[in-house]
Amino acid sequence: MKKLPRVSYTTEFKLAAVQLVEAGRKPAEVCRELGVIEQTLHNWLKAHREGRLGHHQVKALTPDQMELSRLRAEVARLKMEAEILKKAAAYFARESL
Repeated sequence: MKKLPRVSYTTEFKLAAVQLVEAGRKPAEVCRELGVIEQTLHNWLKAHREGRLGHHQVKALTPDQMELSRLRAEVARLKMEAEILKKAAAYFARESL
């Protein structure tokens, strides 16, 4: 299976995601909205509780930057899904012969 490039998120993006969960939103809902994996969000929440998230000076993140980060994550996920579908189609095409 082709390995996806590692996605790096800004500290501001991570803090915004953590704040959404702390405001009462469900983690699964936040993950779907932002296009991140649930385990990643849980890691950010744990790091935030331990004081390891956002240690340095935080720059303000514009809504455009958040949207761009979310879209990049979504593109990576869609590429992975397309690759899986291609392999499945090739497998079933060989099997039906």
